[in-house]
Amino acid sequence: MNELDLVINGGTYFDGTGAPGVVANVSIKDGRVAAVSPDPLPVGPDTTVVEAAGQWVMPGFVDAHTHYDAEVQVAPGLNESVRHGVTTVLVGNCSLSTVYSSPLDIADLFSRVEALPRTHVLGSLEDAKTWSTPQGWVDALESLPLGPHVASFLGHSDVRASVMGMGRSTDPAQKATRGEQREIERRLEDALDAGFLGISTMTNPWDKLDGDRYRSRSLPSTYSSWKEFRGLSRVLRRRDRVLQGVPNLNKKYDIAFYLATATGLFRKPLKVSLLAAADTKAEPWVQRIFEPLAFLANKIGRGRFTWQHLPTTFRVWADGIDLVVFEEFGSGREALHLREEMGRNELLTDEAYRRWFRRDFDKRFSPRVWHRDFDDAEITECPDPALVGMMIGDVARQRGIHPVDCYLDLVVEHGTALRWKTNIANTRPEVQDELINRYGITIGFSDAGAHLRNMAFYNFGIRLLNRVHQAQSGRHPFMTVEKAIFKLTGELGDFYGIDAGRIRVGDRADFVVVDPAGLSDEVDSYHEALMPEFGNMSRMVNRNDAAVSATVVSGEVVFERGEFVEGYGRTLGTGRFLRAGEPRGTVAPVRRPEPVVAQ
Repeated sequence: MNELDLVINGGTYFDGTGAPGVVANVSIKDGRVAAVSPDPLPVGPDTTVVEAAGQWVMPGFVDAHTHYDAEVQVAPGLNESVRHGVTTVLVGNCSLSTVYSSPLDIADLFSRVEALPRTHVLGSLEDAKTWSTPQGWVDALESLPLGPHVASFLGHSDVRASVMGMGRSTDPAQKATRGEQREIERRLEDALDAGFLGISTMTNPWDKLDGDRYRSRSLPSTYSSWKEFRGLSRVLRRRDRVLQGVPNLNKKYDIAFYLATATGLFRKPLKVSLLAAADTKAEPWVQRIFEPLAFLANKIGRGRFTWQHLPTTFRVWADGIDLVVFEEFGSGREALHLREEMGRNELLTDEAYRRWFRRDFDKRFSPRVWHRDFDDAEITECPDPALVGMMIGDVARQRGIHPVDCYLDLVVEHGTALRWKTNIANTRPEVQDELINRYGITIGFSDAGAHLRNMAFYNFGIRLLNRVHQAQSGRHPFMTVEKAIFKLTGELGDFYGIDAGRIRVGDRADFVVVDPAGLSDEVDSYHEALMPEFGNMSRMVNRNDAAVSATVVSGEVVFERGEFVEGYGRTLGTGRFLRAGEPRGTVAPVRRPEPVVAQ
């Protein structure tokens, strides 16, 4: 027998199918799982050995909702996900991708919506973008030293803007002509031919363009006609691919479109994945509707519909007024429309504007994701140290003014140096435990690679395992470890039709080794780290390295006990583009560092 490349000894092995874990030794050869055995496996002089006794050995996590589209071009290791056990990421979500549009259009599409620094998004794409087709994008991606594997949707806003032009595609008076609709569908077909998962779309008008040309217009996909949506759905249904969507949160009735297009009555069903199943503080009753709607679409309508769910508390931070939740109402959008602090301050001190803001803020029945309660808005950083740790509502009462006036005063006084946090959703543990077990709920919505100053859920998988482990150690278990692992791995690989989420013999060897002794409240703690690729900006990250003993991609140990291997993401590439429907166990050659030749 040829010498094994890697042996993982003595861990509790979970294969990603939902089967209970068994203590076993796992061997890897040529990037695939070679054996799973209770007996010792032969180890040669060049075999790498990971000792995993007392730990959990499982498939690498699948992150189904990221916005790494720009970051992957300049930091292809995607370290912040891989250090937490993610070995496969899905990009091209929420109608946004970098396939067809120009770098300038892409920067305008991504930067404000995903709270990314526009200068660096534009710069990364101007330097990197040599492609104009889906296959060209794939070829460029696979030339990078990728860390994890990458699968992708085609963004509807991307392709629509490339066909109609950004101006026409965001003008409510303009509709795609019949020829333009055919061209959009043809470009989708080309993406599916290249192995893309499907198309992502957005009908929520809150998300706005950045830049100077069409600033504050909604994304191109929000202006599409239902005829255009139906045409795209027909292509996806015929090709057995996936529609990822975000509904109109103002009106909500277009959820019915997503449910209906998933159904399979008298036709082939369509896979639809929709944001987002959450227990929001603003509308706590809404969490009750997700399971019945999925049941209606799938059991009655014979469809293939799922909701995406973040398996942890959805807590966000803001610098001043820079937070996407202010896009929900007109006065908030007006402030975010102004980029310069001086112009914003002039607006925020205007009494007519403040009355408008108070009216918007106090509307009881307006559509919302944010609860708009400054008693759940804690100041975490401020030039005035006396305010740190206080709720903005408490500061308002101390000053004897309306909470909105207090907040706007603080923003004018301190600008982006005022940092505060608030809880948006998933704050009731008992509801959170029920929600993740309900029918039609899948894991997603980490938004990794976006909202760099607002939130960090790179370790969403570890957070779920920590909750499960703590509940089992206590008196109220709500999910088995094997089911949690299945929901983080195999369930997602199966739904999206990619070769990920399983580690049986013959499967590609994408592993994470988790030490349950390292699971603790640290998984929810706050950390920041500099991002050299984006001008050394400080972004929110997660740091719980005691929980992840090792991450293995394509049979290579790339992260172990808090450290990445030499050259990872620079001269060592282990990941590849995952094509929809490709054969099980597909492995691309690992790109290794070139030896240094002595002079």
